[in-house]
Amino acid sequence: MKTTIKQKSGILAFLIAVFAVFATQAQQVIELSLEESLRYALENNVDAKNAQLEVLISKGIIGENRAAGLPQIKGTLEMTKNLQPPLLILPAEAGGVIGGDDGAPGPGSGPDDIIVIPFAVNYQSSLTFSLEQMIFNGSYFVGLKAAKTLKSLTEFDKEKTEIDIIESTKKAYFTVLINKERKDLVSANLERIKVLLKETEALFEEGFVEKLDVSRVKVQLNNIQSELNRIEAAEEISKQLLKLQIGMPLNVDINVNQKIVDVHTIAELESLLNNTGYRRVEIDQVNTNLDLTKLDMKNNQVQYIPNISAFGTFQRVTGAQRFNTVFDQERWFSTSFVGLRMNIPVFDGLNKSYKIQQSRVQIRQLENQRHFIEENIELERIQAKTTLRNAIRTLNVQSENRELALEVFEMTKIKYQEGVGSNLEVVEADSALKEAETNYFSALYDALIAKVDLEKALGLL
Repeated sequence: MKTTIKQKSGILAFLIAVFAVFATQAQQVIELSLEESLRYALENNVDAKNAQLEVLISKGIIGENRAAGLPQIKGTLEMTKNLQPPLLILPAEAGGVIGGDDGAPGPGSGPDDIIVIPFAVNYQSSLTFSLEQMIFNGSYFVGLKAAKTLKSLTEFDKEKTEIDIIESTKKAYFTVLINKERKDLVSANLERIKVLLKETEALFEEGFVEKLDVSRVKVQLNNIQSELNRIEAAEEISKQLLKLQIGMPLNVDINVNQKIVDVHTIAELESLLNNTGYRRVEIDQVNTNLDLTKLDMKNNQVQYIPNISAFGTFQRVTGAQRFNTVFDQERWFSTSFVGLRMNIPVFDGLNKSYKIQQSRVQIRQLENQRHFIEENIELERIQAKTTLRNAIRTLNVQSENRELALEVFEMTKIKYQEGVGSNLEVVEADSALKEAETNYFSALYDALIAKVDLEKALGLL
């Protein structure tokens, strides 16, 4: 009995240890840098996964088109029981010939002027193998090239999807960073006001300030606390959006382990303004669609050319009146034949001609679309550079305003502590500092978003 209790105690301790390990893992916080977020997104985002699957599908299409040019072999095994065998109806005069030398009527029955003869045995079976090999078909070679071009298109589509994912992930990550930085600064501001409140309360107890001064600081403290609560909620929501964007389960806790200074500098932002840009995948997409349309037109053109194929059939057949003799070896007989087949298009009601006309119009449409996309890309680059240039100017101004506001607050606080300034001036200086910080982070966020937009316009993502 004691041994059993010890065993149960050991099992209980083991289970508690296991649950403790799982609890520790469940509470584990995943640290994410920007690069780690991008890598995770490109592997786990739903759109990224589907784009990879589309590439695999295109590879299958290439194999499917290639298979059409390989030998096509079919085998058929057939077993038939003739419940009512086919009949051969002949004139009655033929009965003597069929029936035998004595001129008696042959097997069968019917009116006097005809004779009806069963035309099959009770059981029949056959084993057939047929082979067909394409020798020449213009559409086949065009189809092979079209399948490879389609694979290129799916790869460009995958690249475009990945660029969009990188863009969205960067913007989501920057949003989390901004909220995190704002939370840290508001928390620091809250601590400053708490210290100011404590000092004001001490001065009030000594009779140096009025109750109004204490109330004014408390109001400011409550406002900052409310703002901190809003920022914390915004930070949590931005984390959830980031997890959704990169394809991470929403019940996993994450933390961004970088700061704004780690992901951008003013010099880096300004260097983008001098970049002339690289190729854009949108141009590759429309060029590939143009190639596919040209191949479709060529496919309709080559269908005016005859196609040639070879075929052959080998067959073993048997028959019997009784089932148990169907598969006797001496009852099986072979037949076979081979041949060439040429299909010659003569007239299709101008169907192919109309298809070719449609393809020519589609080619002109795609050429127009390509020109529009090229112009639109150039406009995107101009707009993105202008937006970033203005964002940098605004960021520099707001950064200076923030530093000045902090300096004013510190000087006003010192004057108040030395008795040559008022409590109202300190509260107003703190409000001005809070507004300057809000404007600064708003400008910083705009600059980061403008940076991502310009990177996309330049083809750098």
